[in-house]
Amino acid sequence: MKQGNWVWWLLAAVIAVIVVVSVAAPRPKDDVISLSNFTEALNAGRIQSVRISFDAATAELQGSYTDGRRFVTRTITTDPLINLETLSKQVGPEGSVSIEPVSRFSWISIISTLLTVALIGVLILYLLRSNRGNGGGDAAGNFGKSRAHLMAEGSIKLNFTDVAGCDEAKADLQEVVEFLKSPERFHQLGARIPHGILLVGPPGSGKTLLAKAVAGEARVPYFSISGSDFVEMFVGVGAARVRDLFEQAKKAAPCIVFIDEIDAVGRKRGMNFNGGNDEREQTLNQLLVEMDGFESKHDIIILAATNRPDVLDAALLRPGRFDRQVVVDAPDVRGREYILKIHARKKPLDPSVNLALVAKRTVGMVGADLENLLNEAALLAARAGRRRIIMRDLDDARDRVLMGPERRSLVIPEKDKRVTAYHEVGHALVAQLLPHADRVHKLTVVPRGRAAGMAMYTPEDRMHYTGNVLSEMICVALAGQAAEEIALGQITTGAQNDFQKATSIARKMVTEWGMSEVLGKVAHAQEQENFLGGGTAQGLYSETTAQVIDAEVKRILDAEYERAKGLLEENLHHIHRIVEVLLTRETLSGEEFTTVLAGGTLPEVAPEHEEAESGRDGPSPLGALQPGKA
Repeated sequence: MKQGNWVWWLLAAVIAVIVVVSVAAPRPKDDVISLSNFTEALNAGRIQSVRISFDAATAELQGSYTDGRRFVTRTITTDPLINLETLSKQVGPEGSVSIEPVSRFSWISIISTLLTVALIGVLILYLLRSNRGNGGGDAAGNFGKSRAHLMAEGSIKLNFTDVAGCDEAKADLQEVVEFLKSPERFHQLGARIPHGILLVGPPGSGKTLLAKAVAGEARVPYFSISGSDFVEMFVGVGAARVRDLFEQAKKAAPCIVFIDEIDAVGRKRGMNFNGGNDEREQTLNQLLVEMDGFESKHDIIILAATNRPDVLDAALLRPGRFDRQVVVDAPDVRGREYILKIHARKKPLDPSVNLALVAKRTVGMVGADLENLLNEAALLAARAGRRRIIMRDLDDARDRVLMGPERRSLVIPEKDKRVTAYHEVGHALVAQLLPHADRVHKLTVVPRGRAAGMAMYTPEDRMHYTGNVLSEMICVALAGQAAEEIALGQITTGAQNDFQKATSIARKMVTEWGMSEVLGKVAHAQEQENFLGGGTAQGLYSETTAQVIDAEVKRILDAEYERAKGLLEENLHHIHRIVEVLLTRETLSGEEFTTVLAGGTLPEVAPEHEEAESGRDGPSPLGALQPGKA
């Protein structure tokens, strides 16, 4: 039984006892008669027994008739009562007459009262004990107590070997570990370790995991709290919790205090539009005071994590508070492979699984995404009744994570499916023909999420994008609708997302990256974005310049669309053949696509691809087929 449930079981039992006692108690049904009716019955000889009870105000006659029925008569004491001698004679020798004072004593009422008092007492006791919190005392006293979760020294088994994909961040934090292990070595040289270290990175990149690994390596107490745990609707509570947190940390020094999502409490001051003194600002002020008031003997390291460093108050980021910022960015291909190996330790992988290939196909994914991908692959393998995870499970899991589950139950007309096939083959063929474009990894006409079909690629990790690469990305994006126009003679609405992507790239080439000869090397837009981008671009140009920008963006899009049409028209016979194969099989891998493009044939029945796929694109199967040539 869970802790606290016994209270509710006890309350239910008490209530049940009260109900049973109240219902089961004997309640004789008495005839309530007046004094005149009593006298009449007495004179008629129908009274068997009488008991008279009285007090200073009332008198009550209780008794029974000769037929066994009971009666009761109530009157005030000033009313004339029947003479006892006459009453005794009329009742007769077989009857009985007694006189006693009024008694209010009742076992049933006493038991009910005691049970009620016990019930109220248990409720009060339970509420008091539940409101005391972790530190004891009453609820009001604990309202300002810190809600930080303390993990004792040595209780964290995580270390740097369990964290992959952020080698530079681990190197920056290794100095903190050395200081916590032997602070006297630094104090002797007069060195001061950074008071605070801010971990900056996208969601899921492993900031919290890295903070725990630091505590596990240093084997020191670890306080963990979220920024939102400080702030309450009552003014002063957040500041009190900050003071209490640092008091606890000073007692446990050397230790680590980790504040997750610090932007919830550390946003820039002066942004309160409601007026008055903001509770969040009071909390931030107290945090600034505490971080600036460390003594050298207090070896406390403050780690904080955020994915919005742009909104943090400048006073929080100055030296002496958060002295150092450590970027925990999305991992590269090697980092993704190491992360996959760590999360695959407890998962039975088939020997044919190639995690290096999976890492190559998951560009942009962070640690949380990769862990979710392996979990989805395990679920797919279990659903299929396999005891090991095969490469196909990982491939399907990637598609599921990026695009959603397959919608095979969706009934699609054959005409619409053919349009989708031409659209996706157009993307894949142009990507195969252009020298700098990413090669296709999979083609499918099976709907996933909101997409009727898709062409998936194996992208490369790039730090910089040249103008040629960006132009070819636009060309590949526009090739889907170009294939519809060439092969079917009409276009559809399926290219909406393609045009959004192509227009976004072309506009950034013109306004932000200085890749337009007409406009020159001028930044015509200022990006309002957070750490990972995604903000809105604010124009800093005149109306005349805006018209030039629109014309330049249109010129780039038109040129790349015509380029895609030229490539597809010269290879139209390849398109028709690949479309027929794709409609038959519904899904083609990258290797199968290149085989059909080179004129090869595929087995009529697609086998279960339980073997690992090759990580190489292989030699070009195009032979004499070159971009711009038939």
